Amino acid sequence: MNSTRQLDFLGKRKLAFFFSGTLFLISLISFAVKGLELGIDFTGGSVYELHYNQSVDLDKMRSTLEQQGFSDANLQHFGSSEDVLIRLKPVENIDQKELTEKVLTVSNSSQPQAGEVRRVEFVGPQVGEDLIDDGGLAVFLSFIGVMIYVSMRFEWKLSVGAIAALLHDTIITIGFFSVFGWEFDMTVLSAILALIGYSINDTIVVYDRIRETTRVSRVKETIHEIVNNALNDTLSRTILTSLTVFLTLVALATLGGKTIHGFAIAMLIGVIKGTYSSIYIASSLALTFGLTREDLMPAEKDATVDELP
Repeated sequence: MNSTRQLDFLGKRKLAFFFSGTLFLISLISFAVKGLELGIDFTGGSVYELHYNQSVDLDKMRSTLEQQGFSDANLQHFGSSEDVLIRLKPVENIDQKELTEKVLTVSNSSQPQAGEVRRVEFVGPQVGEDLIDDGGLAVFLSFIGVMIYVSMRFEWKLSVGAIAALLHDTIITIGFFSVFGWEFDMTVLSAILALIGYSINDTIVVYDRIRETTRVSRVKETIHEIVNNALNDTLSRTILTSLTVFLTLVALATLGGKTIHGFAIAMLIGVIKGTYSSIYIASSLALTFGLTREDLMPAEKDATVDELP
């Protein structure tokens, strides 16, 4: 190992615990006080597909809809610049037909030529509630699957550290959406599920290197030094992987349009937190729980079994 470039990651673990604990607490308080700004996927609402004979100026149409009381309208091009998809949250005291006519009238007033309605869909509140239940169940089952996997592959102190880091990444990522009031829809939920896999993969790579480093380390090296060496050995891989994903997500967030903006933002936050937690949370917690060299050494075979014919 090249000792000239060793960074003392674990020397900052108390500061990291304080930082993460603060973000975690802020997220929980925000959940209790503000909750999440749920999208129409969860709350129910209306979806309209409009077609025009010319390219549609989405900014002008969005501004016109906001002026007419549709401040929560979510607009995007659908297939081409002449087709527009409009999503609205439930509007009270108006029936669906009247609402459709009003949306079409307001939308047409923002464009040089009138368009036509190609499709109308209504998402009822019950469907939204079912999606919330199914989404929560998907996240829960993902956690259960990860818990079973890491408990079978690693010593329990490492397993607990991995699960704690995963919970840390998930809660804080969702917490950003609660604190800043960003819309939480199905695309964001899919990002959370993707982050669970990304985060645990990063942690497993670090854990594998810790175990390998322990088995080839000198006897006089402490577990603190061994873990720190392993973190340094995986640093270049971590930086390259995270940076590649980060740059891709920045492109999606800035150029991908409003449709996948929430997904890209959730992934960006999650990738940063996942990389950070693999170093400062998962590994540090394992040491806090009393991880030792003996925990990571391979089990010795019974010599009497080897002597049997």
